[in-house]
Amino acid sequence: MEWIHGSKDLGRRLVDPVVTIGNFDGVHRGHRAIMDTVLERARQLGGESVVYTFEPHPRAVLQPDRAPRMLMTLDQKLESLDSLGVDVVVVETFDAAFAKTSPETFVRSFLHERLRPREVYVGYDFHYGRDREGSMRLLTETGPQLGFSVTIVPEVTVDGRDVNSTRIRELIEAGKVEDSKVLLGHTFAVRGQVVRGDERGRTLGFPTANLDSPNETLPAAGVYAGWARVLDQEGRALGAQPAVANIGVRPTFHRRGGLVIEVHLLDFEGDLYGRPLEFAFESRLRAEQRFSGVEALKAQIARDRDEARRRLLPD
Repeated sequence: MEWIHGSKDLGRRLVDPVVTIGNFDGVHRGHRAIMDTVLERARQLGGESVVYTFEPHPRAVLQPDRAPRMLMTLDQKLESLDSLGVDVVVVETFDAAFAKTSPETFVRSFLHERLRPREVYVGYDFHYGRDREGSMRLLTETGPQLGFSVTIVPEVTVDGRDVNSTRIRELIEAGKVEDSKVLLGHTFAVRGQVVRGDERGRTLGFPTANLDSPNETLPAAGVYAGWARVLDQEGRALGAQPAVANIGVRPTFHRRGGLVIEVHLLDFEGDLYGRPLEFAFESRLRAEQRFSGVEALKAQIARDRDEARRRLLPD
């Protein structure tokens, strides 16, 4: 997959590009319905599938106090799009200057003159241009005048409700990671560097990797079963290990403090300090709780480990 930072730096003419535009946070099932259409049309036309997206999220610039907590980092989003088979991703920097772009200028100058799409596919709730003024009518009328068709892809629904990033975020932050997987179409994951903690897990007999993560959305405090993937410096997974993650403030030892992500790999021995690590949340085992002492905590951690193994590696 080719990643281009900014449409002005597109150094070549795309080949019969079939384009979709949006933030695509989470690359969820609604997004994938659009991607499936774009990929199929690009294949039929012998052209390139192109995703035109923005970084950071527009609201982070325009209304930072109301900006959504993102489900994915940019790296995660790019990797997810790559895994789907997208040919080209153009990441437009969304800043104060770009925010002033009129809808007409966006369609004519950014979309048409720079990308030269043959076909454009957007979601039913797509907005664009200054103050989100751009209407579907303007896009569907202007596109054919400039030489490209525009198709609006209807929403994807689950249980009678549309799939969207806000709904998924609410489920994750409530600890309902299994329900979020249904809407995402994949397992929610966070990643970061393994940093040194107080090494209390090692003294308890359950060494943990303390994750310094840039992810903005985190599940509710608690203990989760999932898969830990050690990454190389390019972000490629070197293999998956069954693991248990604790998210919380470790109330048995600390009455105050920030949120901590600790990951215990069930079948791993080695030094992970400084390595990038990803944890994918398969299911929630329990809420975070305070124990009467170290022995009670150790007993519960052992039960968590066994339950995680049962769920992740059934006979």
